[in-house]
Amino acid sequence: MTLRVCLLFCLFFLLNSSLHAQKKREYFGWNLVWSDEFNADGAPNPANWNFEKGFVRNHELQWYQPENTYCKKGKLIIEGRREKRPNPNYDPNSQDWKKSRKEIEYTASSLKTQGLHSWKYGRFEMRARIDTRSGLWPAFWTLGVEGEWPRNGEIDIMEFYRGMLLANIAWGSETRFKGVWQDLKKPIETFEERRWGKKFHVWRMDWDEKAIRLYVDNELLNFVELAQTVNRDGSGKNPFMQPHYLLLNLAIGGDNGGDPSGTKFPSKYEIDYVRVYQR
Repeated sequence: MTLRVCLLFCLFFLLNSSLHAQKKREYFGWNLVWSDEFNADGAPNPANWNFEKGFVRNHELQWYQPENTYCKKGKLIIEGRREKRPNPNYDPNSQDWKKSRKEIEYTASSLKTQGLHSWKYGRFEMRARIDTRSGLWPAFWTLGVEGEWPRNGEIDIMEFYRGMLLANIAWGSETRFKGVWQDLKKPIETFEERRWGKKFHVWRMDWDEKAIRLYVDNELLNFVELAQTVNRDGSGKNPFMQPHYLLLNLAIGGDNGGDPSGTKFPSKYEIDYVRVYQR
C-alpha cells in the first residue's frame, strides 16, 4: 500500500468514526439501553412500536392509522393528511364525539411503546424536525404504565401548537381526570436561531428519583422535583416513581391544536432517532 493510499484510508476511517460518534451520541456516566435509529426503510419496527387507531383524545380532528407512518433514509416520517371519508364508527344518536362525527377529514399516526418497552428513570432523547404551521400538534411524551390518567403521570418532553413550544409534567389532583400541571410555553419567535422551525432539534428529558428536567438543544425548559408530584387523591402514590412508555404522534386541531383549514397538506413530523440512556 502506497503512503498516499494509506493516508487516504486513515482519513476516511477518521471521518467515518467521527460521523459514527456524532450519530451514536455518548454521555459520560450513561449507558444506551434502547434506541430506534429508523435505518430500515418501510414500516416502523413492530418490536418497538404499536399504533393508536381512530379518534383518540382532546377532540382532535385526525383519525389515527398506521398508514401515515413510514421510515425512509434514516428518518421516521409521520404524515398529517387532509382526506375525507366516512367515519366507520358513526352513530347519529351518539353523544360521544368519536362517534357523532359523520366523516373523517384528516388522518395522521400515533406510535407508542406501551406493552413493548418502558423505563423507570433515565435520559430520553429525540432528534426531530417539526412542522410549526397552523393547526399542527406534534408531540414526544410519556405515560406511566399503571393508573388512569393523569394519576399515571404524563411528561410532555416536546409538544408544539399555536406558535408555542411546550414542556409539561402532569400528575393527579383531588378530582378524577383533572391534572396538576407544571407547564412551560415558549413562543417559537423567542428562539434566536433563524428559521428555527425549519431545522432539526434535540429534545431531552433527564429523570431520576429526585427530579425531572426537560430540554431543547441543551436549553432547560422545565424542572420539577418529585417531592411535589405525589397524586393528591390520598393514595400517596407518585406516578413518576414507576416505569413510563413513550409516545410519538402528530395531532391536528382539537382542544389546543388550532385551526388547520388554511394549512397545506401533507404535513411531516420527521424523527431522526429516539434513544433512552440509563446510569
